[in-house]
Formats: sequence, C-alpha cells, structure tokens
Amino acid sequence: MSSVVVSGLSSLYGEVSIQGSKNAVLPILAASLLHAGVTVLKDCPCISDVCDMLLVMEDMGCQVKWDNSTLIIDATNANPIPVTGETAKKTRASILFLGALLSRNKQAVISYPGGCTIGKRPIDIHINSLEKMGVVLEDEDNVLTCSVLRLRGTRIEFPSPSVGATENVLLAAVLAEGITEIVNAAREPEITALCEFLIQSGAKISGLGTSCLRIEGVDELHDTSYQVPPDRIVAGTYLTAVAAASGYAVIHGVIERDLAEVIYVLRKMGCVIDLRENKAFIKRSGVLQSPGIIITEPFPGFPTDMQSQFLSLMSVSYGESVIEERIFEARFNVVEELNRMGSLINIEEKRAIVQGLRKLKGTEVVAKDLRGGAALIIAGLTAEGITVIRNTEYVERGYVDICKDLRNLNANIRMLQV
Repeated sequence: MSSVVVSGLSSLYGEVSIQGSKNAVLPILAASLLHAGVTVLKDCPCISDVCDMLLVMEDMGCQVKWDNSTLIIDATNANPIPVTGETAKKTRASILFLGALLSRNKQAVISYPGGCTIGKRPIDIHINSLEKMGVVLEDEDNVLTCSVLRLRGTRIEFPSPSVGATENVLLAAVLAEGITEIVNAAREPEITALCEFLIQSGAKISGLGTSCLRIEGVDELHDTSYQVPPDRIVAGTYLTAVAAASGYAVIHGVIERDLAEVIYVLRKMGCVIDLRENKAFIKRSGVLQSPGIIITEPFPGFPTDMQSQFLSLMSVSYGESVIEERIFEARFNVVEELNRMGSLINIEEKRAIVQGLRKLKGTEVVAKDLRGGAALIIAGLTAEGITVIRNTEYVERGYVDICKDLRNLNANIRMLQV
C-alpha cells in the first residue's frame, strides 16, 4: 500500500512535461487486437491501468515490450480467452475488449468491469448497440458471453453520449460488413485519438470530432506506429495545482482546444495563462476568486475528471462556489476528506457548495478514487503542515509519477511505500 506525503505552503515554479493520455491509450490497446501484427505506441504512460490491460493481453498471447516510454505490442498470436480474471475485473477499460474480440474472433467472454467507485456507469448502451450489429449476448453471474456470425454495419443512435460505448462500437465497426453510423457519439479528444489510430492502421472513418461518426468496414488493418497525445486531465491537474499553491510554471503538452473550459475557468478565477505551441505558461500571485457555478458536461463542456481538483481549488478561493455534477453521481467521494482538512463543502443532491478562502491544515486523509486522490494532493500543497494521503494506488492508475512531476515544480512531496 502506498501513501503520498505533502508539506504545504510552498509556491510552485518550474517546468514539467505531460505524460501520454491514459484515456486515449486504453481503447487503443484494445484496438491493437484488431490486427494480427505489430503496434508501436510512442509516449505510452506506464501506469497501473495500462499495465493491467497489458497483463490481460499477455494472457491472450500478445507479446509486449517496453523501450523507455515506447510500447511495442505483437498481437499475431492473440487467442480469444475469457477476460474474467481478477485483473480484468478491476479495470473499467476491460469492457473495451468486447468490441475488439468480436471483430477479431467473433466471440468474447468478459466480466463486468470495475474501476473507481464514482458512479454506476452501466454498460447497457454497449450491449444494445452491439446487438444491433448482430451480436448475441448472454448475461449470467456478471459475465457477458457474446458471439456473432458476422458483424454488420448499421445506424446506431445513442440516447446520450457515451465514451465507452462509442469506443466499443468503433472497435466492432472497423472490420464489420458495410457502413456503421454512430449518432450522438461522444466527442471527447480521446475518441478522436482512437479514430486517428485506427485510420493510421487502415480503417475508414469520417466525422472525427463531431457527434456523428461514419465507419466503412475494411477487410483488414496493418502494422502502425502512433504518437499518443498528452493527457489533458494530468495537464489540467498540474495547472490547478499551480493555481492553488500560487507561483509560475510552464506546462509542456497542453492542447488548448482539449482544455478550453478548464483554462477559461482558471482565468476567470484570476490566473494568467498564456498558450503557445502546446505549452501553457501559468501565473498566479493574488487571491483567487470564485468562478461562480461550474457544471460538468460531456466534451466540450467542463470535464467531470477535473471536478474533484476544483473542489480543492475553490476551498482556497474567495467567495462561494458551486459545482453541479451531471455525469457521475458518486463524484463527491472526496468531500468528506477535504472537509477534514478544513474545507467547508456541503452537498445538496447533485451540487457541491463550497465556502471559500479556508485555511487548510495538514492531516491524514484517504483517497477513494483516482481524481479524488489528485485533489487531496492539491489540497495538501495549500495546507499548513504535513498531509498524508493514504490509498494512493488509485492515483497510480492515472499518473505516471505525480510526486516527481510536482517536485519538478518545487513541491515538497514524496511517495511512501507501506
């Protein structure tokens, strides 16, 4: 079990580079199964979620090799074994093997996925969509058994945008017969990254970045080498950390269009942010101001994955702030721990109401999910004394080395293995 120890009240300054995107690379790992050959992923983040996916893929027969931050996958001899082990159960991304295995092997047996306890996240949209493509599914004891004679392209309209369902249908559609249209598709940058990877591998997809994707099935894909884009949530986390602790920093790997809402809110709160050539120059010296009300929404709205970090930021900002959570109903797990540090946050249904300009004090707290753990680290940077964040295995699911990165920005922070 790991913990993070933070000594607060130091301004941040310096430079840091952003790792490859967790949420982009996970579906791309599943997509590598579509081709019985070699996939090379540059700037692949070596985080626990990626490692868990790779363990499952190695069990299938894939050969995996790391060369610094470059990942080489040979899926030539991958077999359709059941994805039902403990490793598969604990990572949410394991559900993405469904579309990939149905494309490659016309069958799949997969456990219901796990992940962070931030909400129900049902997979009924995945199931209903694949059934429209000809898949027969049986659900027994939280295990999906799926088969298909031939995947057929069709028109699929989601009742609401779903990132995971969009990814699964894409994985099923690229090798299906005919044309598949996804209406009301998720528009997140990670969807665009998956499409770009598939196109680079030989797929035919149009409508990238829009809510309507059109996929024309092809007979096969080919070897490819792909540059994983920077992780927008890691970038947003470090921008928020500088905003909370004050100081001046250069963050390399910030794509403005991917973080437009986060940057807008930070500027509204009083940060000076200059963006040039995918670098963010952020400065904060005065007192932060309340941004008013923030509502989490699908992209291009304010990302739910930044909500917890902003609860920490709002706690040390002047005035009352409100975050309304419209994506995951259990995203407020971190509130109890922040309040133990001196925050004053009240939950009213889907809203967190934050009374700001609080003097936070270091204490021992527990991370209950990935982004909540990052939020507690940010709170520790602003707190008087020492903050110990337990259960930081959650944080390791999404950040390669958050302690090293923040030390590059002058933070007094270290990892403690227990």
